[in-house]
Amino acid sequence: MQATNPLELVTRHRITETAALIRPYIRRTPVIEVDAADFGLPPVRLSLKLELLQHTGSFKPRGAFSNLLTREVPASGVVAASGGNHGIAVAYAAMKLSKPATIFVPKVASPAKIERIRSYGAELVITGERYADALAASEKWTEETGALPIHAYDQIETLLGQGTVGLELEEQAPDLSTLLVAVGGGGLIGGVAAWYANLIKVIGVEPELAPTLWNALRAGRPVDSEAGGIAADSLAPRQVGQLMFPLAQKFANRVILVKDEEIQRAQQALWNVLRVAAEPGGAAAFAALLSRRYEPLAGEHVGVIICGGNTTAVDFNRQ
Repeated sequence: MQATNPLELVTRHRITETAALIRPYIRRTPVIEVDAADFGLPPVRLSLKLELLQHTGSFKPRGAFSNLLTREVPASGVVAASGGNHGIAVAYAAMKLSKPATIFVPKVASPAKIERIRSYGAELVITGERYADALAASEKWTEETGALPIHAYDQIETLLGQGTVGLELEEQAPDLSTLLVAVGGGGLIGGVAAWYANLIKVIGVEPELAPTLWNALRAGRPVDSEAGGIAADSLAPRQVGQLMFPLAQKFANRVILVKDEEIQRAQQALWNVLRVAAEPGGAAAFAALLSRRYEPLAGEHVGVIICGGNTTAVDFNRQ
């Protein structure tokens, strides 16, 4: 972890610089305004940022390219530990920039994510039960080979890259009142909250079975938490990042916890209404709204980041 002050380094100015740097390599994902009544919700302006349409099926390439374009990559290449989406993104970025990559994932990683990592030509190692186990194995690999570690969330360059989601969203939906963001290690909410810097409410959403930021905010520091549930391959690190935590303390409004079954209902609703196939982590933020755990005020304009779509839940072999 870097000995740096994220409040000074993850700023609107630096996120803007990062956006210009990575722009040739990422998609500007769409924002759609939908009728809340279609989901059985009270009248509210509702905008969805479809970041699952990003290269590799999640927001993660933003942070991956930010790292690879600003840090020196040795001959041994890059290494990443991931529940899946970060590993896919690093493998993709390394492929695009012709760099070797080794990706460590836990056994809980979904088959869809494992296959995507392999498809980009990275060396894949499946080890341990949870993300923390894969991270420990990747750190040992770094010591042995000198490969450059690309952290999924606890890295300034990663936070800057993920913050570009907020930059785009402000351009696309400039009058948002509130933004719901899923939280795993906290790279996305850390970067996005730093971008908005209290201009709007930014609310984190976590599974009840992986309350990492929820527990950290109550303890006043990152602490070990449960790491289970339906979204364990994307929203269940042992702790939130040390670097994102001061950003969340200063710029995140609060955290909402949702049940696994509420996440599943959100996945189903996104598919039924919009034909958007979100993975559990990608639907978690929307679950807070659909379950009424977040109740918008009259006249509020709510944004939701649908942050990932690497799932095999939709079976196209069935007609």
